Amino acid sequence: MAAKFQVMIWDTLERSKGKAGHLVQILISGLIVLNVLAVVFGTLPSIQSSFGRELEIFEVFSVVIFTLEYLARLISCSADPRYGDFPGGLFRFVRSPMSLIDILAVAPFYLPLAGFDLRALRALRLLRMLWILKLGHYYSSILLIRNVLRSRKDELMMSSVLMGTLLVISSSIMYYCENEAQPELFSSIPATMWWGVTTLTTVGYGDMCPVTVAGKVWASIISVIGIGMFALPAGILGAGFVDEIKNARSGGRICPHCGKNTDNPV
Repeated sequence: MAAKFQVMIWDTLERSKGKAGHLVQILISGLIVLNVLAVVFGTLPSIQSSFGRELEIFEVFSVVIFTLEYLARLISCSADPRYGDFPGGLFRFVRSPMSLIDILAVAPFYLPLAGFDLRALRALRLLRMLWILKLGHYYSSILLIRNVLRSRKDELMMSSVLMGTLLVISSSIMYYCENEAQPELFSSIPATMWWGVTTLTTVGYGDMCPVTVAGKVWASIISVIGIGMFALPAGILGAGFVDEIKNARSGGRICPHCGKNTDNPV
């Protein structure tokens, strides 16, 4: 009897089976969206002064709902073969990415009960924005991002190393070009890295600009290199999204639970 009850809860919450599952999916998704809007607009002084009390009540209500939802998942996770063995399966569920997101999202509400510093709580409450990632429980399109990052992790790591190396080299050379002329701005290599970031990303805030001939020449070279170098991650991610979408349209679907293609789960 208990096992059937666990399967029913797991199918409703995790697999969105039946009318109850679809209803829960709609309600939880709507509550997540409303919470994100509440966090965003709650930072407006006018909204905070007029509806501060209402926002706090809504936050408490949401935390209670999401806490109950997480506890229900925790109790019923053994219905999934991945978490069937106790206690190992339970620990694997708690360590899963979506479970950690659920914990981080509600943790700030309970921290004061443990004597946590309330002055830091205001910043931690922004972790409620993580609730938008909970939509990954219900929508495979959210998990598409995770699949792309997972499939392209090697290429992204390589491009990150290249960008980091270029940032250090370009900032070091610019430091030696500009330090004597502008010791206040280019005071050290770490300080010059801010110039490197804004230049390589082609943002160019203009708060740190070279004035020497050598510095201007080097800045020109780095600006041109940056256009191509920092376009690498965008190209890698773009190719990854195209591949994942093609895989999903080639007869299979992305599983909203494991994030794998149903036709090729390996």
